[in-house]
Amino acid sequence: MARDAKHCPVSPMKNSLLVSAGILLIIQAASCQRVRVDPEVEAYPTESVDLRCQFVDEGNTKLTQVSWIWEPTEGQRDNIAVFHPIYGESFPDSPFNGRVRFIQGTLTNPSITITSLKMADAGRYTCEYATYPSGNEQGTTNLVILAKPKNSASPVIVQASTSGKPVVVAQCEAADGKPAATIKWMGEVGGTDNTTSKKGLDGTVTVRSVYLLVPTPEDNGKEVTCMISQRTQDKPQTFPMKLSVEYPPTVSIVGYDNNWYIGRTDAVLTCQATGNPVPTNVTWTAMSGRMPDTVQIADNKLIVRKVDEAVNTTFVCEVKNRLGVSKHQVTTAVIEQRKKTAGPSTAGIIGGIIGVVLLLVIVGAVIMVVRKRKQNAENGDGPPKHKPPPPVKTGSSTEMLNKHVTDPVTKELTETQPLSKVYYETSGEPVTDLDACDDDDDNTLGGGAANGGSPAVLEDSIQYADIDDTLNDGALPPYSGADGHHVDEPPSTTVARGESFVSAAMYV
Repeated sequence: MARDAKHCPVSPMKNSLLVSAGILLIIQAASCQRVRVDPEVEAYPTESVDLRCQFVDEGNTKLTQVSWIWEPTEGQRDNIAVFHPIYGESFPDSPFNGRVRFIQGTLTNPSITITSLKMADAGRYTCEYATYPSGNEQGTTNLVILAKPKNSASPVIVQASTSGKPVVVAQCEAADGKPAATIKWMGEVGGTDNTTSKKGLDGTVTVRSVYLLVPTPEDNGKEVTCMISQRTQDKPQTFPMKLSVEYPPTVSIVGYDNNWYIGRTDAVLTCQATGNPVPTNVTWTAMSGRMPDTVQIADNKLIVRKVDEAVNTTFVCEVKNRLGVSKHQVTTAVIEQRKKTAGPSTAGIIGGIIGVVLLLVIVGAVIMVVRKRKQNAENGDGPPKHKPPPPVKTGSSTEMLNKHVTDPVTKELTETQPLSKVYYETSGEPVTDLDACDDDDDNTLGGGAANGGSPAVLEDSIQYADIDDTLNDGALPPYSGADGHHVDEPPSTTVARGESFVSAAMYV
């Protein structure tokens, strides 16, 4: 955003009008800001920068000359460029010789360009007009020269501490930056940091930070990270580092299992060593003196090709690095016979087998049930999936009751009383079909299965037997009532609506 500035004359006021004078000064100053410039401009070394200046609302003011003044420090003012409408451009001797020029070269727009910027070019640049009758008017731009720092980081090789005093284990630096960078540390070892800064002659700043720790062998290879942030960077730059802590070697022998029996072959002892620097010199010796003939050495391994009484001794492994020497020994005891090692228990094996078999049986049963259900579904087996329709009457019981029945004795036709109406239920308990078995019109007794009696074949035989007896005896056999007494008349064939009936039993 441009900034205007101007020196304006102040009208004399009486002491009694100080308040009013102050207000007038504010209004007058606001109306006199006619030199427009940028408040601040940023640039980088070796690049170019434009410093803009413009005189607005000229009115009756006469512009006679414009100058650019550089103020590197407080109190120092150097003319670096001058423009006069008659005499033209002028560039006095200054650090900017050959690097500054006017863009347009007019009084109303005397903007300049500075090339091949240096860090020392930073400072205040004032665009100042000489005018008539108001005098000099000006506007100031602050030029900030930014410098990208040169960032670096590295671990510091240290030895494991025995004094408990912290030492520098890593360092990080942001050199020649402007403005100054900030450095932060992140790590898993719980150290502390110390940061210092130093200002250069050209205005740049070098920031240096160190990471301190009481180093131990366990800290070797652990990671710390340095993070550098600065105004010219799009994002912080990080430097992960692995600590380098040197320590003498530590050694151990592995491989002896207390089962070196006579005749055993290829028994191996391994010398395991750690250290920083990594130990490279490994030496095997035997406490009994000369190394047995059945023993072979291969780097850090001691191999006994065949165990005998000669290897009933103590073996020593010695390793070295430039910080020291470390030894470890193991005594091997030769035995006559091989020790039996405990294997897996029989009960455990049997239990595992049974468990696997049970699992297979369960899986097979599940598969069979699923397949059976699938086959039933495909074949239509199983319970019905819909409600069956109500029973359908193929004939009417009323028709049967309304039939003409032939008296077996008198051979005369009698007519039953008709039922007024017959109602059927379409739900609930199924309706008995009284006509289901009454398909033979020759059933002259009118009973049969349709009336709750015996099946039709049995009724026919009973009917003809009764007729023969009647012809022989001349009379029908008596009926027996419900209470067991004989009655002289047969039951009426008249049936009221909604009632059921059963033919009376007959003695044959």
